[in-house]
Amino acid sequence: MRIEKDFLGDRALPDEALYGIQTLRAQDNFALDYKKTHPQLIRALILVKKAAALSYGSLSQDHKEAQVYRAIVGACDRLLTGEAADMFILDALQGGAGTSTNMNVNEVLANLALDILGEAAGSYDVVHPLDTVNRGQSTNDVYPTALRIAAITLLRDLSASCAKLQEALQKKELECEGILKLGRTELMDAVPVTLGAEFGAYAQAIARDRWRLYKVEERLRQINLGGAAVGLSLGQAGKNREARKAERLYRFTVLETLRELTGIGLAAAEYPMDITQNQDVFVEVSGLLKALSVNLMKIAGDLRLMNSGPRGGLGEIKLAPLQLGSTIMPGKVNPVIPEMIIQTAIRVQANDYAISLAASQGEFELNPFLPLIADALLESLSLLNRGVFLFRSKCIELLSPDPQRCAAHLAASYAFAAAWVPQLGYDRVSAIIAECGGEPLRIKQALEAAAR
Repeated sequence: MRIEKDFLGDRALPDEALYGIQTLRAQDNFALDYKKTHPQLIRALILVKKAAALSYGSLSQDHKEAQVYRAIVGACDRLLTGEAADMFILDALQGGAGTSTNMNVNEVLANLALDILGEAAGSYDVVHPLDTVNRGQSTNDVYPTALRIAAITLLRDLSASCAKLQEALQKKELECEGILKLGRTELMDAVPVTLGAEFGAYAQAIARDRWRLYKVEERLRQINLGGAAVGLSLGQAGKNREARKAERLYRFTVLETLRELTGIGLAAAEYPMDITQNQDVFVEVSGLLKALSVNLMKIAGDLRLMNSGPRGGLGEIKLAPLQLGSTIMPGKVNPVIPEMIIQTAIRVQANDYAISLAASQGEFELNPFLPLIADALLESLSLLNRGVFLFRSKCIELLSPDPQRCAAHLAASYAFAAAWVPQLGYDRVSAIIAECGGEPLRIKQALEAAAR
């Protein structure tokens, strides 16, 4: 065991622990047993720390200091390969606007850097979690910057997944373009359509989602890194001209370095205090995810209905049989992938509500509920990424049409009657349908006779 101290007192930590006293206190305080901080957020925080260490290392004129920052960069690289992932132990939901997650990363990096330098864990006089790893930073600029990077990374994946789903739907559109079926409005017989046209409409909806997700990245690229606590950079009191110049040089250098590390066209916010105070961009992104979830839910619901049966339902398409559907009814196979995507969509919509509430609760210069925003947004992105992939690969691509059932439903209806309205008038056609008792063959014969 090793002992670490802060102004609140002493705590004992296991020798193998790379985290420190601040992480340990947070683990005790936020012991919700909910779920850990999203790994994409941790990864993005590490990238921010690496950019800062590279920047300070390149700007340093002191050989020993530069060596310390090289060790921090080395520690970042080790973590980015997945090493020591079990050292990030905190629950996603926590007080303090994300300070504890930032400290978890700071302490793990400090102790890994100490290991690289041949020093014992907790030797913070050599590498300090705050004075060294967190130098020039605040949770209030690091955490939202990392969240934006993580969100952009997942958004790009989701946009690509939507593109593939759109293509799969368009292939079904071509495959089914010649299959006539009964169109329905409000679940009632309407007019003839093609099965291909229905898939084409689904493809258009997903195309809009894809475009919206692609465009919203622009607003996520603005970051407040270097803005420190409230978006106004570090306090200038007591700093000489050279110190202020060095601080400005760091802010330019760290931004350019972070661009290179992430491959994202990040830009310094024109008004960093706005980025620190206001979280409406995350509400906007979440709203677009909600829009995608609505479209996915609608498509999945249609597919469930068209697949219903196999004898007592519509049976216009056949979803691939993926698993047994009942523990008591032999031969039953359920539409499990559409059901999964509908549940995913509901979760995303619930997360959107949570994000909206959390974003509205910030006061003055900071929103302390950013951990909830981060957890809900990254969960929605992750769920949709996997959900869209599974929906495409296990449902859309594997389903097959049943042209005979489509034709049978159409033949059993009087959907064709609407085509006679321009010639005979709405009221006359309605009367003929009523006179014939809704029987399609009699209706067709009566309409043809009336039109002569």
